Parts: sequence; structure tokens; C-alpha cells
Amino acid sequence: MRKQALSKMLMLSLCLVMILSVIGGCSGNSADPAASAKPSASPEAAQQNDSGEVPASFKPGTYKAEADGKDGKVQVEVTLDEQQKITDIQVVSQTETAGIGVEALNKIKAEIIAGQTLAVDAVSGASESSAAILTAVEDAVKQSGGNVDAFKSRVVAKAGEGKTEQLSADVVVVGAGASGVSAAVSAADKGAKVIIIEKTATIGGASNLSWAGKFYNSSAAVSSGLKVNVEKEISDWIVNNHWRVDAGAIRQFVTQSGATYDWLNQKGYKTTFINFFGEQLHMLPAYETRQATLRAMLAASVEKGGGQVITETTAKKLITDSNGNVTGVVAEKADGTTLEITGASIVMATGGYAANKEMVKEAFGFEGINGGLGQNIGEGLKMAWDAGAKVPDNFGGQMLHQTLARATEKLKAEYKPFEASYPLMLTYLPTLMNVGPSGARFRDEAATLTSVAAANTSAFNGAYHLVIISKAQIDALTAKGMNGIKAPSLPGMPPEFYAAFADQFKLDTAWKDADKVFDSMVKNGDGYKGATVEELAKNAGMDPAVFAEAFNNYKKATASGVDTEFGKSKDFLVPMGESGPYYAIISEINNLGSVGGLLVNTQFQVLNDKRVPIKGLYAVGLESEGVMYNDTYVGNGVGLGYSFTSGRLGGEDAATSALANK
Repeated sequence: MRKQALSKMLMLSLCLVMILSVIGGCSGNSADPAASAKPSASPEAAQQNDSGEVPASFKPGTYKAEADGKDGKVQVEVTLDEQQKITDIQVVSQTETAGIGVEALNKIKAEIIAGQTLAVDAVSGASESSAAILTAVEDAVKQSGGNVDAFKSRVVAKAGEGKTEQLSADVVVVGAGASGVSAAVSAADKGAKVIIIEKTATIGGASNLSWAGKFYNSSAAVSSGLKVNVEKEISDWIVNNHWRVDAGAIRQFVTQSGATYDWLNQKGYKTTFINFFGEQLHMLPAYETRQATLRAMLAASVEKGGGQVITETTAKKLITDSNGNVTGVVAEKADGTTLEITGASIVMATGGYAANKEMVKEAFGFEGINGGLGQNIGEGLKMAWDAGAKVPDNFGGQMLHQTLARATEKLKAEYKPFEASYPLMLTYLPTLMNVGPSGARFRDEAATLTSVAAANTSAFNGAYHLVIISKAQIDALTAKGMNGIKAPSLPGMPPEFYAAFADQFKLDTAWKDADKVFDSMVKNGDGYKGATVEELAKNAGMDPAVFAEAFNNYKKATASGVDTEFGKSKDFLVPMGESGPYYAIISEINNLGSVGGLLVNTQFQVLNDKRVPIKGLYAVGLESEGVMYNDTYVGNGVGLGYSFTSGRLGGEDAATSALANK
């Protein structure tokens, strides 16, 4: 089994490198014309304001500034005229996510110029990108000697404040990610008038960041010769989740998701089947095409059928009648206008709460990184709960799926991407010692070979774990690359993690300046160093006695080839040498999204505390996925496959009910 696993990992690495050219990267770049285009003013900011008193120190001109965004530096050139008016903002360099961060940069700079103000609200779902451009422009104003306080205190009234609009539809969908778009399209195809609202400016949600989904026994999978035994898959799924699941929901997904592959392809959202070492995965279209394709799907169904697609509009509460039936939703547009939208069926597709740190910690005890979308803070769940929805007994599960090194982003400012990723790559290798915050070893490090196993074993032991590496091992990396520490395969990182250095991402690539990189990691506060084991424990905040015992036991295991504590294979027990210095890499877990929060039946109707459907209320996507898992997500591509499939089926059910009651 071990040899087979190693063989699979080698094949996986080669496969992922090959598909880079197909799936592309999800980030923008400095040449992106959308981030440098002349901004157009949003309605609520299109009024002239006093520019404030011009200080004597002010000098008109063009000033360069930069600030940290979500995915790197955002660099701008800001032009101010003699009246201290900002006349132009050019984003000259950025690496924010296309379709999310880039749109935020454009929107924020338009509002700054139109309102001559820095008192601009962050774009929902892109708070870090929004903050970056605001900070950079503020810095430019400071460089000019301008009146920063005047710009920051100038508040532009929203054009729609105090206004209320009333709309109606057969089906109202809240959230325009994969599940929401699918629900809206399938409902419209059934003949329903549909209104879909989305709090951000972006269509597609987390599907814009994902790379593949699972659609069981799709026509492409079957024609390729790979067919899953449906009954065994369902049985194993139920057992592996300790029977604390809805067996009907699992059966529905496993038996119906294959049709979603054909449905998406027919709609123009082309996915590509790959045999992922026996798993039926389907790669999504190129990153840069996804949002446009989903918008086209909505235009051809929802809008063609007389419905509407309304973005930058946040749902605030559900409307209920005297019998507790859900009859609509109250929302607020970006310009402050209140929308009261009534409908016979309301579909919640708001993406969960993984970006709400307090909520995640309370529900699951997790304190790692939110790798999903910043706008997913649980509003939709709270609205449904307020309307009488049951909080599921297994509430709290998360989609923990990747390991991250805290050092990566800061190192990218000092080194090329390959060198900056040294600590990150080591978090994915089974030949190094892993310990928890106390200094105790907590797993067979071969768990790093499987993303879900790596993530959950770490998260169970604290907010982070530490990867220990010695000077001898760093020297081996410098001389022979990852072959020097007997890496069995390339680190199993997502393709986007190594896209910038794919040509160097090889086991035999020597790690130039490895010692300097790890010293920089320590200097930046993202890792620790000690000349001795005792000093490393002290510097890293570990218990010295606990770490010393763990280290000595591990050293004995590497010498004897027998790991009596965790049973790690002799092949992975690589000696650490006889002397320091030693380093500890701070490793954190990436949470791709919360799982569940609403209890649904197989018609995707939301259930109340008596497990009876709340009339008029439906849920699809991550918020309904808790019926499929016990306490946490364990899957490969299921999250995305379920989002599209639950949306497709749930939209049909919502439309059927709405039209039957007309």
C-alpha cells in the first residue's frame, strides 16, 4: 500500500504540472488592462464636493505609492491638480484575484475620484484589495502635502438612502456562486420568473477559485472506462461518517451529479474529465472565462425569462407571513436603496460563514486561515435561523483542505517565488518532524501526503503546527534539492501554489540560499531558530521538556528505522544530524469554507426544529451540505460538484413548487 501511495503521488505531481497550462492562474497581473482603465463613477459618488482647504505645503503632481493587497503589492500613481483634486488614479501593478480583487480596485478608485473622498466603503468580498488601494492613495496624498483629513472626513451620501423598491418573482435566489447561479438557471428553465441577488460585484463565488469538481459517473467518465460502484460508494460514505448523515441526500448526489456534468456542458460551462488516480474529477474552465460564462448562462435563462440579476446587493432579512411561511427577502443595494423582493420560493445560496472568525471558532474550535471568500460571514444562515430554521446537530463542520506556511508572503517580497516557497514546500513532505504548539509530536507525518488528512490532524492539535528542520537537512536541500531529504514525491500542493516556478518545481532542483531564506523567515517572525534543541523550544514558545522528549524519541526512530510512537515508515525517517542550528516553520491550515448550517430534505426545503419544511424556503450549496457529512468535510471535488448539483436540483424543486401555487 505504501509503494502504491508513493507511485500515485509521483503521478499526481506530473499530472498537476501538465494541467497548469489548461487551468491557468486565478490571480491578475500588472498588465491587466481592467486594473488600469479609466474609472467610471458609481451613481452614489457622482456628486461634487468641497475639496477642503489646500495646505501651503501641497504640491500638485503625480505620486507613486503602494500597499499590501490580498495577493501582493498594489502599486498606484495618483495625480492631483492645483486645487488638490484627485484627477487620476492608475493601478500600475497588482496581483489581486481577477474578477474579485481587480473589480474592487476599479470600483474603489472610481468612487475616490467621483467623490474626492477616502471615506469609501470596502467592496464586499474584497476587503483586503479595497484597503490596499485606499491606503496607497492616502500615502500619495501625504506625499503631496495634501490635506488627508479632508479627504477622509468627506462623506458622500448614497443616492438611494431612504428609498424603497418593491420587486416580485416566482423564485428569488440569494447568492450568485456556483449553487446560486445553477439554481437560478434551472428554475428559469422550468418557466419561473427568477430574481437572483449577489452582495458582491462578482458572479461565481468560490467556484472562481477552485480547480475541479466531482460528478459521479458522468458520461465522460463512463466513456473513458472509469465507472464508480454506486452502491459501494454510498455505503462507504455513510460508514465513514459514522452514519450521522442523511443517506437519502448522499444517494441523491452520487446518482444525480453525473447529469450535472452534461447540464453544465450544454449551458456552455465546459468541464474536462480527468482520471485522478481512480477518482472522477472534472476540471473547470480556464479561470479567466468562468465569470463571463456564468453571466451568459444567467442572461440566456433568467434575464431572457423576464427575471433580473442584481449584484452589489446584500440580503438583510427574510420576509415571513403570519403562518411562518417565507414570502420574500429584504435587501440593500450598494447605493443604499432598500429592495423588498417577494416570491413563492426563496433559495438561500449565501456560501456559509468561514470568513467569520468568531463564528468558526465557536462552532468548530478552528483558528486557522480562511482560504475562501471574505464575504461569507454567515448572514444567510442567521436570516434562516431567525425565520425558524433548525440549527443542525452537526453544525460546525469546515472544509479544511490545505497547509500554508505563514512565511510565504513576506518572503515573496525578498526572494523569487521558488525561494520564497521553501518553507511552504516542506510543510507537504513526510520526511520531516512535525510538532504541535507544545512541542509534542502528534502524527505520522505521512499524513502530509493527503490534503484532508494533513489539514485535520493539524487543526485538531491547535491553531498551528511546527515543521522542524535541522542545519544538516538544509545543507542537503542546498546540495541536492528535495532529493537530499528523501522526499518521496513533489509536495502535493495545489497547482496555483507553484504556477510561478513550475520549471523549478522538481525533486532534484538545488535549493540555492536555503539558509538565508530560513534566516529571513525567522527575522520576519514567521518561524523560529535555535542553536540547540533547548534554545529552539524556548524561542518557539514550546515546553522545553515536552519538545526535548519528542525530539529524542524521533532521533531514536531515525536511527533504528522504527517509529514506535506513530508507526511512520522507515523510508520517511530521515536523520536530522548531530548538531544545530534547528528551525521551526509555522504551518497553518487553510479553510476553504464552512459545511452546513441548515437542515434540508432531498427537495432542498429547509426544515424547522420539528424537521418539517418551512414553506417557501430552500437552501443549496455549502449551507445545505451538512446533511452529507458528520462533523467535517472529507472529499475531493465533492464540495464543488455538490454546489452545482444541489443548485441544479434545488432550483428545479423551487420552481416546481412556485409555479404549482400560482
